[in-house]
Amino acid sequence: MPTESGQLQSTSPATPPSPQPPRAPGLLRSSGIVGVMTMLSRVLGLVRDMVIARYFGAGAAADAFFVAFKIPNFLRRLFAEGAFAQAFVPVLSSYREKQSHSEVQQLVNAVAGSLGLVLLGVTLVAMLGAPVLTAVFAPGFLGDEVRFPLASDMLRITFPYLLLVSLTAFAGAILNSYDRYAVPAFTPVLLNLSMIGAAIFLAPLMQTPVMALAWGVLIAGALQLFFQIPFLMRLNLLPRPRVDYRHEGVIRIMKLMAPALFGVSVSQINLLLDTVLASFLQTGSVSWLYYSDRLAELPLGVFGIAIATVILPNLSRKHAANNADQFAATLDWAVRAVLLIGLPAALALALLAEPLVATLFHYGEVTDRDVMMAGMSLRAYSAGLLAFMLIKVLAPGFFAREDMRTPVKIGIIAMVANMVFNLALVFPLAHVGLALATSLSAWLNAGLLYRGLRRDGVWRGQSGWGRFLLQLALANGVLALVILSLSGDVSHWLGLTGWQRAGEMAVLVAAGVGAYFAALAAMGVRVRHFRGR
Repeated sequence: MPTESGQLQSTSPATPPSPQPPRAPGLLRSSGIVGVMTMLSRVLGLVRDMVIARYFGAGAAADAFFVAFKIPNFLRRLFAEGAFAQAFVPVLSSYREKQSHSEVQQLVNAVAGSLGLVLLGVTLVAMLGAPVLTAVFAPGFLGDEVRFPLASDMLRITFPYLLLVSLTAFAGAILNSYDRYAVPAFTPVLLNLSMIGAAIFLAPLMQTPVMALAWGVLIAGALQLFFQIPFLMRLNLLPRPRVDYRHEGVIRIMKLMAPALFGVSVSQINLLLDTVLASFLQTGSVSWLYYSDRLAELPLGVFGIAIATVILPNLSRKHAANNADQFAATLDWAVRAVLLIGLPAALALALLAEPLVATLFHYGEVTDRDVMMAGMSLRAYSAGLLAFMLIKVLAPGFFAREDMRTPVKIGIIAMVANMVFNLALVFPLAHVGLALATSLSAWLNAGLLYRGLRRDGVWRGQSGWGRFLLQLALANGVLALVILSLSGDVSHWLGLTGWQRAGEMAVLVAAGVGAYFAALAAMGVRVRHFRGR
């Protein structure tokens, strides 16, 4: 039974059985599906950025669109995919485990109606007050006769995206809770495809071409939502919206959302502080951090977030069933999976920082110096990559038990620490200090989450950790040797053409990945060890 602190106790009488692997079907396969879909979305996101740059450049029109898109996108990360998902999935999983299907349907109906009404009200107010929102998010546009009115007009088109994508996140949370991961993971692809199509085909037909991008965002929101409806029908859980704020499940979700919303906002405050400090540094600092952050986000999004997406509903069901052994085994599996991928990813980013930046961004106005400076901050971000990924899989250990307060408190501590690290490191290390401060605060966050789970007795390490860590150390040593022997110095990469850099990087990545997994296989590591039954 759960204790007052939220700790799970085993239902076994006296001597609990030895822990077994988590029995949620296909944890590895499900994580792989989400990872592949996320990779597809990230690649198309890069293509989308290239298309927008090709057609709209970096002028006033592009500036106005990025602000109009940033506002609903910021709120999406804060609300739909952050606080709401963290609060809704545990409650839904509890209903699925303990209640009848008709009661689950009633919960879905009540949440759809209550959430939809709030979002509709917020959307209408935002559309009417678009100039005010533009002034808040882009005060530099005030007085600009082109960018300010254009951004305000486009915001009226893009803001309904928040309503649509929040309902999409709601539908995706239902599907994830029923182990249907592929569809929610694929839906972000539709946004990139819609914006690419709008830029290429719709923009030439419009009097103000950049407005096509705003319509592309709105169209994408509708596509993402309607794409999931047939799959909800297959589960017999298509929402029939009913406004009911007194429903027990809705009340639980709202109580959980308050601290979760604050917790999610912590990371956004950190990003804002980094941007503010970087704006005072030498010209190019903001761009160097942007380029390096884009590269660090790739393995985090593809692997860390994929695993976190899969384990949250699984952990929630284990908690609802009072199955402490399976809960601990699932957490243990997630941490091992993160180490298996996160360690070599961080090592590769550190050793290949400048070659990677050169391969992806060394074109046009990006100079050799820009590559070197962005490579330095990428190396600083790589020092915290594993911590970022661990946070993604450790925090669900609290969310699944409907404990939002503990990770929020830890997040506040990490935020304050990040501010202190920023101020201490920005003067001697400039933009690299900001990236390093982010990594240090991430390690503090991950360490405190780990300590909290161990203290509550929720995560108990399974057998074989010593052997596993030794296998990881040796395999990563092999990876480092391969990279160092094949990569060459930075001047070599700067002297290559774009296609030459791409070809050599592809060979280097293939050789590194092959050597790493061959070393693991030689030491006895097999896919079945991570399958997660």
